[in-house]
Amino acid sequence: MLPADFVFTNGKIFTVDDQFTVAEALAVRGDSIVAVGTLEEVSEYVGPQTETIDLAGQSVIPGINDSHLHAIAFGLDTPPLSLDLSYPAVKSLADIRELVRNAVADAPSGEWIIGTGWDDGYLEECLAEPGRAPNRHDIDDVSPNNPVFLQDYSRHTSWVNSAALRIAGVDESSTVPDGGVVDTNVDGSLTGVLREGAQSLVQRVLPALTRERREQAILSAVAKLKELGITSFTDPALGPGGDSIAGGAAGEEGLGVYADLAARGELGVRVSTLLLPSGMSGSVDEFERNLEQLQAPAVQDKRSFQVLGVKVFADGIPPSGTAWMHEDYVGGGCGSLCVSGDTDEKRVTQVTGMILAGHKAGYQVGVHVTGDRAIDTVVDAIVAAQEAHPRPDTRHYLIHGDFVSESTLKRMAAHGIGVNMNPTIKWTISDLEVGVVGEERAAYEWPYASALKAGVMLMSSSDAPVTAPDWRQGLSTMILRKGKASGEVSGPEQCIGLEAALRTYTINPAWQDFAEEWKGSLEAGKVADLCVLDADLERIDPHEMPNMRVVMTMVNGTVVHRAATGVAASA
Repeated sequence: MLPADFVFTNGKIFTVDDQFTVAEALAVRGDSIVAVGTLEEVSEYVGPQTETIDLAGQSVIPGINDSHLHAIAFGLDTPPLSLDLSYPAVKSLADIRELVRNAVADAPSGEWIIGTGWDDGYLEECLAEPGRAPNRHDIDDVSPNNPVFLQDYSRHTSWVNSAALRIAGVDESSTVPDGGVVDTNVDGSLTGVLREGAQSLVQRVLPALTRERREQAILSAVAKLKELGITSFTDPALGPGGDSIAGGAAGEEGLGVYADLAARGELGVRVSTLLLPSGMSGSVDEFERNLEQLQAPAVQDKRSFQVLGVKVFADGIPPSGTAWMHEDYVGGGCGSLCVSGDTDEKRVTQVTGMILAGHKAGYQVGVHVTGDRAIDTVVDAIVAAQEAHPRPDTRHYLIHGDFVSESTLKRMAAHGIGVNMNPTIKWTISDLEVGVVGEERAAYEWPYASALKAGVMLMSSSDAPVTAPDWRQGLSTMILRKGKASGEVSGPEQCIGLEAALRTYTINPAWQDFAEEWKGSLEAGKVADLCVLDADLERIDPHEMPNMRVVMTMVNGTVVHRAATGVAASA
């Protein structure tokens, strides 16, 4: 018996196997787990060069898989590449105004000022005055000669100043892309707030991203993810449809950057991607044309980097009133699909055609969809595509799925359709949503317990940079359903337990990656992707889960993060 390189003892090994076994010890040799079991069983693998790690009651879990995370955008949206406008870094419009003022003071005249993360649900002026929203006039006088582009936390809404509108040639007479919204003041003048596809009116004139900057963004993001115990992620939007999203961060060139890093052995974590043939306001013709021309880069090690599927945008998001709902929002209107077409029927045809095209081309299809009416449309389209062109094990899934109904969940389970939900977004916006969709729908949003009861394959993700990629907060939220601002419970009947919650970040997203046979749980023969926590995961109060420290992260048997204090090791 060859000795192990690492042996973990004296703690709790959460294997996340079929029985959710909690073992006493684990051994790693090379890139694989070679033994999991009792201390006596695993101690046989200790040799003179083995690093024995005394967990002292701490927990080991499979490496986290953040299965919907825009890594290039996340890297670009974190300092120093972008102003941090998230709460609690900023708490008011005045705070943002001051950050813009300081950035302008440090920048040459004419240079773009970029910021990300504002949320009007946490800005003092917007809370104090119902209906108050950011306006270009809030920042115009501190940035007269520098165009400013500030995206909200969701990346579905942007706030720009007059200089940016002027450079983009946007005024009250500009044509708004299908599915987009341009906010106006009472007098009809532009507020500077652009929603959904309308963001492209200004995004198209933002400075072009270089290949080098994309690589810097990926490496910066990956460094942060390793510190959080994240060993796999899915970047869900790379292709020509991303050229008008996030300033081009999701453009086609990102595919090549990922592939190059993987080929050089510098990627550092495991990455799956979805191609984005067309963005918001796209058409089925554009989707099919671009999909035919897209070529996935050749990669030797598909466990390091792989292209799995295609992404389709169906509708927007509830806080912006752009999710397509069966019933009106509190303020009126029910949103719409965010594709081309001037009627609901035409837009349904476009979304249905995109899903069919992706399915026929042999791809997994992930569909951004949030409103209940849009979800029903998407599930209809997936089922129709599967029945017209049968394929084994397609693993199509909904991205977000905020208001998926219980009846639709049952239909999804019957047809093998998964859903990728967002507990950290739930935590962030649950208080805000009451004013958008009413108490009953806000409480139901992201129905975790209903999805599990229906038997749907359920994944969790951060959608970073929409929210920070903090799965610890995600676990806490799935268990407690408490909102960030008020601490009030939102939908207690949708709370789930630790086992189910942890599966949504580990073995279930491995299913999404077609990889559950070799990653996602701590079992002999699987890759040694794991992280060590400074807490007993079975005993910790869920309220304290966000404060757990990740003291070690291992990818493919290599330690990629080790805290200065946290684990005792001996050879």
